[in-house]
Amino acid sequence: MKGWLKLPTDLHLATFGQRLRHLRRTRRLTLAELGARVGRAPSQLSLIENGRREPKLSLISALADALDVPLDDLLSPAPPSRRAELEIALEDSQQEPLYRGLELPYLRVGPRVPIEVLEHLAALYTELRRRDTKPTATPEEARVANAELRRQMRQRGNYFPEIEQLAVGMLDAVGYRSGTLSDALVAAIVLHCGFSVRYAEDLPRSVRSIADLRHRCIYLRRESLGMHTPRGILLQTLGHFVLDHEQPRDFADFLRQRVEANYFAAAVLVPEQVAVPFLRRARDDRDLAVEDLRDVFSVSYEMAAHRFTNLATKHLGVRCHFVRNDEAGTIYKAYENDGLVFPSDSSGAIEGQRMCRHWAGRRVFSSPDRYSAYYQYTDTPEGTHWCVAHVDPGRERNFAVTLGVPYDDSRWFRGRETTNRATSRCPAGPCCQRPPAPLADRWSGMAWPSARAHSHVLAVLPPGSFPGVDETDVYAFLDQHAPPD
Repeated sequence: MKGWLKLPTDLHLATFGQRLRHLRRTRRLTLAELGARVGRAPSQLSLIENGRREPKLSLISALADALDVPLDDLLSPAPPSRRAELEIALEDSQQEPLYRGLELPYLRVGPRVPIEVLEHLAALYTELRRRDTKPTATPEEARVANAELRRQMRQRGNYFPEIEQLAVGMLDAVGYRSGTLSDALVAAIVLHCGFSVRYAEDLPRSVRSIADLRHRCIYLRRESLGMHTPRGILLQTLGHFVLDHEQPRDFADFLRQRVEANYFAAAVLVPEQVAVPFLRRARDDRDLAVEDLRDVFSVSYEMAAHRFTNLATKHLGVRCHFVRNDEAGTIYKAYENDGLVFPSDSSGAIEGQRMCRHWAGRRVFSSPDRYSAYYQYTDTPEGTHWCVAHVDPGRERNFAVTLGVPYDDSRWFRGRETTNRATSRCPAGPCCQRPPAPLADRWSGMAWPSARAHSHVLAVLPPGSFPGVDETDVYAFLDQHAPPD
């Protein structure tokens, strides 16, 4: 049946050559002896063993017969030994532009080079590559990554069944039954994952937590930062390990991991098996409310609103949108699958755009009681949306968290009787982006404002495997707090 086989399209020549050399030597054959068996000159086989020539399938079959090994064994993508693996890695590295940019002479690895030297060379180049490919991103690259991630979330209704299953397994392992997840059960989850917890008020400002993987300890503060309560941060940190995350390859990978870890934390704190029946009862009573989800499960308003978007489309058949913005209307987070059109740039990115001043997320800041739920209907060119906005006080600034649904679905929600109504033509038509005509007539050409630069828009994102995190601060912190080895 060998005649039906095809040469793999992804055949790695260096790996194949190493396997061929290894099998030949284990059978104590010289190149000349193997060449005589397959009708090839030793020089031709030497080129193949050194990864310099691609063999034809007929020759590969003949070599397998001559060496008395299965064809699959000869074609295996696994290097035959650790030394072979290191030699292949070094050979591949020398072909990369990053290595060539060092302008070093080509290094041929002979059999007398100690394996310790190969280990050092491979490790040095791995670190060189890591430093060169850190997930540093310009604002443009970050916005493109955000837009693509939001498209993927919209495509799946912001529902991740595989993470839901992991959360259920974790809760079952610690004996959770219903209601608010107690501190004792959170501690049991931490122990189940093989970690301990320590609180430290001198945690570096650039991080929410630090996991010491050597001592299996997680450090965090006791304070709450909006959505990020200590137990939420703790579960987000554990989520990276439960989800088998590796060091982010790039900024898009960093964003994906953050979304998945946050989802895991929410799925543990607001379990699907308990939250869905609760939401269905509230829908049947026409009394859906984010604040009830917040209160029943003792989470932040923002986490409750996020969690609602995870479950609403899948289990309630309700499409929705979510947005977090500051008082000036700058959008920091957004999600929609209900047809609402957010302002966006040419790449489709929403983050950093200015929200229409007529939307609930802006008007809540001028309501008589800005810290109570603010309900509003907003007429847009795409249809009418009902929204509830809530101001979340922050350490440095306040943010509004808005959850909205199409008009037809407002009948399921508390606050649907509101008389607050606005019309918005943003971002497609003339709306709030231009001043009213009387003001424009009076001041056009007669004003010269001095704009405040938005540094987060102008500057590139901080470098590092975890953008914005000062690794020196992190390592110094661990040096100070870690127990002696």
